[in-house]
Amino acid sequence: MKALHVTPVFYPAYGDGGPVVAYYELCQSLAKHGCEIKVLTTDAHGWSRSLEVETEREIEIEPNFRVRYCKRWLRRSVAPALLWLLPRYIKWADVVHLQSVYNFPTIPTLIACKIFQKPVVWSPDGALQRWEGTKRVKTKTIWHWICRAISPRFLILHATSQREEKDCGTHFPRKDVMVISHSVPIPSRIEHAERGEVLRLLYIGRLDPIKGIENLVAACKLLNDRDLVSWSLTIAGDGEPEYTQKLRSKILGMGFSADGVEGDLRQVRMVGYVEGEAKERIFESADIVIVPSYAENFAMVVPEALVREVPVISSTGTPWQRMEEIGCGLWVANDPESLAKSIQQMSRMPLRRMGRRGREWVKERFSGDRVGRDMLRCYAEIFNRISGKALAPSSE
Repeated sequence: MKALHVTPVFYPAYGDGGPVVAYYELCQSLAKHGCEIKVLTTDAHGWSRSLEVETEREIEIEPNFRVRYCKRWLRRSVAPALLWLLPRYIKWADVVHLQSVYNFPTIPTLIACKIFQKPVVWSPDGALQRWEGTKRVKTKTIWHWICRAISPRFLILHATSQREEKDCGTHFPRKDVMVISHSVPIPSRIEHAERGEVLRLLYIGRLDPIKGIENLVAACKLLNDRDLVSWSLTIAGDGEPEYTQKLRSKILGMGFSADGVEGDLRQVRMVGYVEGEAKERIFESADIVIVPSYAENFAMVVPEALVREVPVISSTGTPWQRMEEIGCGLWVANDPESLAKSIQQMSRMPLRRMGRRGREWVKERFSGDRVGRDMLRCYAEIFNRISGKALAPSSE
């Protein structure tokens, strides 16, 4: 089977969040299972940077897996070369896997797939979720109407959780939805810096209002005010400059230091975007990862932390309630009071034992091999619908 992935950003643009990690892993797994993969994408890396990659030809990542990067000219994903190449790549494919919603490639890809009668698997990556801070709701509603009008007959929405499945059904009620989780890379070696008297808290991910980071900082202030726990907080990640500066100002306003600007207390560090070895060192020096988001379709950082044996406090805005059943974390409301109580509670729990439970669960449930096989079955199902052929997924 030949599958084309169309996405505004791709490996190694890890600064654009967990989906970049997830889809790179997925493409590797699909290729190993005999699916021929091509990725059509841009060289975007965050809001203002570009990847240092070849943009004039396809790059072979490994056997059965090639990527064509197109030079980004405007905003986050406007790449004229991608538009020019799109028909050729879509005609080549048996199935087109479209990622993201409110980006430059979305509407052209749906139109081209309708013209060339190609089946589509569409991954919204959480874009269809709504919360009280959602912006441009009317514009997004119009965008959905356009997408429904131009979408090909054979289209399956890919949700990564039961929660996202409901969001997909709300906005695209006449389309089927397939729930397939993301996979997570499994590091072979785990190290941890020994815990001292100070509980080391970590937020790692995109800086954005939907992530609820202000609530986490407010919770930490409550811990100080009530003298409950000795703690430190590292905030790793970047986002739009305007919001990043606003977050920094709020941290300073609570009396903490941030980014080298001294406040009364040096318990909060904003270290910016980290990747590679720097990211591993951040995880090694953490006792608890906290994910206080208002809404998440998957929250890739949760299994990333658990597979490194770091237990997690995740908000009820994420789909990770099973952590409490497994015994590797807490699932709580994301208001400051609830977060403060959960941090205090977790400080008295066997964190290393919880981390080991989490790693075993993630290895079993979210391996690349398992997710790749599930997605290949999804491709075969939708291809069979449009072709009338009985194409079975590879058993390799």
